Amino acid sequence: MKSRAPTIAIALMGLLVAGCAHTPAQTNAAPETELQWSPCPDGVEKPEDGPPQLQCAAVAVPLDYGDPEGTQIDITISRLSADNPDTRHGVLLLNPGGPGGTGLDQPNFLVSQGIPPSVLDTYDLIGMDTRGVGHSSPVSCGFTDDLEYYGAVPPYAFDEAAFTEQATTAEEVARRCHANDDGRLPHITTANMARDLDRIREALGEEKASFLGYSYGSALGAAYASMFPDTSDRVVLDSNIGDTHLDHDGLRRYARGMEETFPDFAKWLAERHGQYGLGETAQQVRSTYFTIAERLDRTPMDGINGRAFRLATFVTLYNPASYETAAQTWKMLLNSGNAAPADEPAAGSGPSPADNSWSVFLAVTCNDVEWPDDADTYRRAVNDDRETYPLFGAAAANIMPCAFWQDTPAEPPVAIDDDGPTNVLIAQNRRDPVTPLRGGELLDDKFGERSRLLTVDGSGHGVYALGNNPCAQSIITDFLVEGVLPEQDTACTAG
Repeated sequence: MKSRAPTIAIALMGLLVAGCAHTPAQTNAAPETELQWSPCPDGVEKPEDGPPQLQCAAVAVPLDYGDPEGTQIDITISRLSADNPDTRHGVLLLNPGGPGGTGLDQPNFLVSQGIPPSVLDTYDLIGMDTRGVGHSSPVSCGFTDDLEYYGAVPPYAFDEAAFTEQATTAEEVARRCHANDDGRLPHITTANMARDLDRIREALGEEKASFLGYSYGSALGAAYASMFPDTSDRVVLDSNIGDTHLDHDGLRRYARGMEETFPDFAKWLAERHGQYGLGETAQQVRSTYFTIAERLDRTPMDGINGRAFRLATFVTLYNPASYETAAQTWKMLLNSGNAAPADEPAAGSGPSPADNSWSVFLAVTCNDVEWPDDADTYRRAVNDDRETYPLFGAAAANIMPCAFWQDTPAEPPVAIDDDGPTNVLIAQNRRDPVTPLRGGELLDDKFGERSRLLTVDGSGHGVYALGNNPCAQSIITDFLVEGVLPEQDTACTAG
């Protein structure tokens, strides 16, 4: 899921909007390459932010690596050159999550978030649109505004009728994807994206490449480190889904993540009961959540139903900076319980703005691993998780278009390779709504001695440059700049 507190791709409802310098381990002047660098496409950089900082180029890669001399596609990459050529170590490949969102602007975004100057001295930051995205041979499932679809997270199935409705929608989405496919969709996979990373490294003239990936980027980075142990350098996996792919079990962990993270938001609201009136204790706030959600299940307000409210609250937990806006919305919804519902807006039929990102998300997720195709498997999971994880379980367990996907995976999902250099740092908040701590633990176990797990007593989605924990920022920076990996798994306390 992609978000700027990085994620796997969600279209947010409009209701909720929410360093020290080090001496590098070695120097390495920027190599000569044959790439044709030019200004980036319109929209990558904003004129109001000042003069352009990035250059862009296209890297040709095979559509099908089984036929390397066949059809080629272009992967568009961006570059923010190292500030100090004398201390340059190499390139740092970036992925913001998703899959399905653009990453061309990621170098500038990390600068805006305060990534340490020592990292900017050490690396050329390399952003990119991965295959199928934006400026890299984009694909489309033909999403239009007339189809109510929730993107990366299925809607909450509050009863059997809601489950049946989602199954019908999921089957229609899978049908549209197949009907709109021009032959490229089956090749949008994590394994191929990892192969693209190594082609990008080669095109940049580098013997090795480092990697920093968030959320789904942890899966891509884990695949890259496993498939190319000899050419991957320093690998940071931040906010981890637990493997090289997202499957139904991984999606169901979203519900666990919300249960683990929601108490932080509830405590924040309880401390401000006088301002918002949503509960004097965290337990009372939790009860208010169910009151609002169940009321909206029965009677949507201003087009907001219970499913949308639950999803918006889930997304709120990505970043504590969203708490205030969410609190204001909760207060409005709670105090408007007796008002008449507004008319539903007329459905449109034009292309959805999220068509490309949702299409790539589905392609990667459904192509990477075979999903159960029996609706009863999902129905049982929904019923179980509605009880086990009442906040969000009946959403995370709900049926996906992958259950009806018409292409079978062309290859098995990438297996984690624990036989390679000790060069993987796994960073994980203890309370993360979409990639809970368990994901980081699973990935660390699979990498064995190749990795170290850095757990942070923090809340939200994203640790490095996105969080405010000095301990974690220092450890990750030391690894990126000096190559110093902790000798053992490490925990950073709050603060």
